[in-house]
Amino acid sequence: MTVLPFEGTYPVLYGTLAVPVGSHYRRGYLARPDRSGRFPTALVVPDIGGLTSHEKSLCRRLARQGVAALAVELFDETPGDVDAGIAAYAELTDPEALRVLDETHEYLDSDDLDWCHSSRLGILGLDVGGRFALIAATSRPWVGAVTVVSTPLTGDEDRRFQVADLLASIPVPLLGLYGGDDPLIAAATVDEAQRRNPSGTWLLYAGARHFFTDEDSDDYDEAAANDAGVRISEFFRTHLPPADVEDLG
Repeated sequence: MTVLPFEGTYPVLYGTLAVPVGSHYRRGYLARPDRSGRFPTALVVPDIGGLTSHEKSLCRRLARQGVAALAVELFDETPGDVDAGIAAYAELTDPEALRVLDETHEYLDSDDLDWCHSSRLGILGLDVGGRFALIAATSRPWVGAVTVVSTPLTGDEDRRFQVADLLASIPVPLLGLYGGDDPLIAAATVDEAQRRNPSGTWLLYAGARHFFTDEDSDDYDEAAANDAGVRISEFFRTHLPPADVEDLG
């Protein structure tokens, strides 16, 4: 791994990582504070384009603010190829995706890792990755908080789970962030999500589109992305086990 020059609260260690999942390995990316101690930790579930620079940037940003972050690839396709990602998503069943997330948690819960609080993880799902994050938040005791960004809340009637039906039963804190001008997700569905999950926080950024947090996308909205980054890191620091580390001063 490489040390990133100091930014934010912590310098960070970051780099690609082969994540053991079953008898194989999945492509992953880890960023964590470069200090001794245990930190709140988030599992990042990529969007339809797979694990790209977008997810890596989000991981580093979280780590600079004291939240270790591990992104793991769910799709066995070329990163950034949206068309291939759509096909791979259609082939990936909800139970298979949950298995990958469960086994990634098992990796983080290993006695060999001394930098993360693994008993209660945050989970950050982007686009369709947020579907799997919401399903895991409903059914997995290791999920302590969930954030979704631009996650479709309808259109999954042919899947094993329909996430809109799960919103009322999510037992952990939830933060949903959406673009107000997203052509793929109607603002009314976000309003309905707030009604079904009244304890959660569901926000619409005026003028923002679907990939508003992705610096490589034409949809990128710097102001909305920066606000979202602050909210996500503060949300996880608030709702996950606190960092167990010496005072930075």
